[in-house]
Amino acid sequence: MTDIFLTMNLRLEMPASAGRNPASPKERSAEAGGPIPFGGAKGETFVRRFLALLSITGALLPSSLPAAENSVLAPGAKLEKLALEFDFTEGPTCDAAGNVFFTDQPFNRIMKWSVEGKLSTFMKPAGRANGMCFDGQGNLLACADEKSELWSIAPDGKVTVLVKDFGGQRLCGPNDVWVRPDGALYFTDPFYKRPWWTHQKRPQDGEHVYFLSADRKNLKRVAEDLKQPNGIIGTPDGKNLYVADIGAGKTYRYDIQSDGMLTNKAPFCALGSDGMTIDNEGNLYLTGNGVTVFDKAGKKIENIKLPGWTANVCFGGKDRQTLFITSGKGLYSIQTRVKGANPAK
Repeated sequence: MTDIFLTMNLRLEMPASAGRNPASPKERSAEAGGPIPFGGAKGETFVRRFLALLSITGALLPSSLPAAENSVLAPGAKLEKLALEFDFTEGPTCDAAGNVFFTDQPFNRIMKWSVEGKLSTFMKPAGRANGMCFDGQGNLLACADEKSELWSIAPDGKVTVLVKDFGGQRLCGPNDVWVRPDGALYFTDPFYKRPWWTHQKRPQDGEHVYFLSADRKNLKRVAEDLKQPNGIIGTPDGKNLYVADIGAGKTYRYDIQSDGMLTNKAPFCALGSDGMTIDNEGNLYLTGNGVTVFDKAGKKIENIKLPGWTANVCFGGKDRQTLFITSGKGLYSIQTRVKGANPAK
């Protein structure tokens, strides 16, 4: 369209000096006849030609930009800094009311950002909590990195340890967790050496993905061929699971079976991720270098830039139409056109 416009414009007004550069602005103005007057015959001729050109190009130009139509962000949305008083933020998840809970792992605390915009401490100490997700009963499930456990934290703060080992051996370090609609859950278990650990060797034979049944009695591995699984999220119908292999720089999609097993592993995109979320249109949000958004076919459609390493993301607020992002030492938010697909993420 730009080429059409320029060609028509040149045919209407082609100065005599075209094809060479005048020696000075004064010469250029003289050769081109000086500024076009908007009064008299010359002005009327110019205006008629200009209006005719506008009517032709106006009919050809699209009424709106495709980028704006495809954006997951609300019109005019701007990134907001909500709080910057942390050491490293992670694990955002929202409760039934839309309040967002997140971790400040080095300071060993879980924070709460209310729907009224108030910040408070929910728990300290907090087991060096990392990734988190609320279940359907209002319990906060947390990957408690201090002892490589998976916790369930009741609304009153009471802690129940759901998983502390596998095969009699300590877990590597539960990192991220997602609760499927029936109450069963999946979590990733990569190995990152922590300064608060006394051991330095990986306790398991690899870094895997685990399934825990809704009755919390059946724990099993469901993905054993990944290099370093990290971010994890499922679809709200409980049929598909996305797992980011951050060590391999890839994200995969699986079909979920009723017994918890995963089948039909398929590459989704050539990008790994820390935490992840998904919206009601099926777009997947990956973190690391800001927030990168892929549509349901695995095509990149957006990137939200943030300072520092972007660790995790979730939808929250009363209408689930605000994206909350933990990045570096801060908590950020931005308004979206879409809504969160999962109740807690």
